[in-house]
Amino acid sequence: MLNIIWPVFLISSFIYSIYSGKILEVNNAIFNSTKNAVDLSISLLGNMCLWSGLMQIANQTTVIEKINKILKPIIDNLFPDVKNNSKIKKEISMNIIANILGLGNASTPLGLKAMKSMQEENNKKSELSNSMIMFIVINTASIQIIPTTIIAIRNSLGSENPTKIIIPVWVSTICAAFGAIIVCKILIKKFK
Repeated sequence: MLNIIWPVFLISSFIYSIYSGKILEVNNAIFNSTKNAVDLSISLLGNMCLWSGLMQIANQTTVIEKINKILKPIIDNLFPDVKNNSKIKKEISMNIIANILGLGNASTPLGLKAMKSMQEENNKKSELSNSMIMFIVINTASIQIIPTTIIAIRNSLGSENPTKIIIPVWVSTICAAFGAIIVCKILIKKFK
C-alpha cells in the first residue's frame, strides 16, 4: 500500500510545484534535505560507534556480569522459559542495557542475536514463544535512562539545551514499559 501512497504524494507535490511556479523552491529543498540527512547520519554514526564500542568493551569485562546479576531476578520473572539458559539471559541483558542507554541502533544486533537464540530453543518454530513475545514488547517500550540518540539529534539540529528532554523521556518510557509488560503478562496468561 505504501508503494502506492508515497509515489502519489511525490508526483502530486511535484506537479503542484510546477503549477504554482515553486519548482525552484522544491529543487532547493531537495538539495538542502539531502545535505541535512548526510550531516545527521554522520553525527549519529559517531554517536553509535562510541556507544557500540563501549558496549563491546563492557562485554569483555566484569561490568556486564555485575549488571546481569542485578537484572537476573527481573529477567527470570519476565522470561520464565529461559531461566536455565545463561547465554540467552546474557543476550537479553545486553539488549536491555543498550536500550536503557538509549542505543537503539546498537541494541538491534543484540536483540536479533537474542531472538535467534530463543528461536533455537523454541519447540514450535512457526510460533513465537511467550519469552519472544515479551522480548519484543520490552524492546518496543524500553526504558531509557540516557536517550543518547535523541540528544544527538537535538544537538545536531542546534538545540540550545538538547538534554532538556531527559525527565520527560524517563516518565514516558517507564510508563510505557510497565504498561506494556502488564498487558503482555495478562494476555500471555489469557491465551496460554
